[in-house]
Amino acid sequence: MAAPSPHDKQRAGIAQMFDKIAWRYDFLNHLFSLNIDKIWRRRAVKQLRGIANDAKILDIATGTADLAIAIHKQYNAAHIVGTDISEGMLQIGGKKIIKKGLEKHICLQRADTAALPFEPQSFDAVTVAFGARNFENLENCLREIFRVLKTGGKFVVLEFSIPGNVIFRSIFNFYFTKILPLIGRKVSKDAQAYSYLPSSVQSFPHGKDFQKKMEDCGFSDVTTKPLTFGIASIYAGCRAVY
Repeated sequence: MAAPSPHDKQRAGIAQMFDKIAWRYDFLNHLFSLNIDKIWRRRAVKQLRGIANDAKILDIATGTADLAIAIHKQYNAAHIVGTDISEGMLQIGGKKIIKKGLEKHICLQRADTAALPFEPQSFDAVTVAFGARNFENLENCLREIFRVLKTGGKFVVLEFSIPGNVIFRSIFNFYFTKILPLIGRKVSKDAQAYSYLPSSVQSFPHGKDFQKKMEDCGFSDVTTKPLTFGIASIYAGCRAVY
C-alpha cells in the first residue's frame, strides 16, 4: 500500500481539526459574526433565484448544514445533498436535520470535493459557504464542481474576504488575528483551529482574483458581491448554455 501523499495528509489534518471543534462550531460562528453570518447565508440563497423549486442542489463543505437548511426554507421541494470531509461536522448537521424533520429533503454524506462521487451534470445548483478556502487544490475542486453542475446551473460561493477600506481592514485584521483566536481557543479547547481560520482567509484569493479563478475553470457570468464592508463576499456564476 502506498504511503499517504502530502495532499492526503493535509486533507486529513483539516478534517480532524473540524472534527474536534464540531461541538462548538455553530456557537462560535454566530458569536464571532454577531449573527451576521445568518444574514449572509440568506443573501447567498437569493443568488439561486431562477432555479426550480424542486431542483437538485449540492451543498459542498456543508459543515453542520446551516446553508442546506437555509436553502430548504426557500426551495422546500428541493432535494439537497450536503457533503463534507469532517465526520464530526456531519454528525452535528445530521442531528439538526432530524430535529427539523428534513430527512426527506436533505441528506449528508462524507466526500472530498476534489473527487466528488457524482455523475457529470447531476445538480441544478452547487453552493459552498465558508469552505472554499479549505480546498486543498482550489482549481481542481472548482473544475470538479463544474463537472457535476448541469448546463445552465448556478454556482454560488459565500466566503470571507479582506475589506478594501484601509481603516476597516486594520480593525478587521486585529480582531481576526488577535481576538478571535484567543476566544476560539478558550471556548473550543482547540489551539489550532482558530489560528488556522485567519491564516486561511489571508491566503485565499478574494474579489477579482477569485472571480478570475472561477472563470478560468469554466464558469460564466461570474459576479462578486462584497458584504458588510467586505468582510465576506458572495461569488455567483453558472455553467453556460452554448
